[in-house]
Amino acid sequence: MEVALQSAELSAKRKEVPVGAVVVDSKTGRIVGKAGNQMISRSDPTAHAEMLAIKAAANMIGSQRLVDCDIYVTLEPCPMCAAAISHARIRRLYFGAFDPKGGGVEFGPRIYDHDTCHHKPEVYGGIGEAQSARLLKDFFANKR
Repeated sequence: MEVALQSAELSAKRKEVPVGAVVVDSKTGRIVGKAGNQMISRSDPTAHAEMLAIKAAANMIGSQRLVDCDIYVTLEPCPMCAAAISHARIRRLYFGAFDPKGGGVEFGPRIYDHDTCHHKPEVYGGIGEAQSARLLKDFFANKR
């Protein structure tokens, strides 16, 4: 989670919403993908940290299936990212801050609770929650 937080801090320095994600090969412990939000810099509404980290991991591994991988994210994934995690068959999702407004796992549409969900990762929320939440609160307080 520490690496995800570092990626989130880098995003904040680029004036992006500070969210970071890291994909780890659970067998080796090796980081196979990491990113922070880049929606503004890429002019791409899909350039969420999770999406970019999953793409990087898939490229490194050479497969769209990341079955032996875990993802660490500083904020509860939105519905789009939750679905991408499912489609990638990621084994476990660890996230920091809960997102009552935009989350898609514990809040909102709860993507993994639907019968039509392709794959349901193990989910662990609140990991590094205080640090993740503080980054977001400080970022938005400075914008106002």
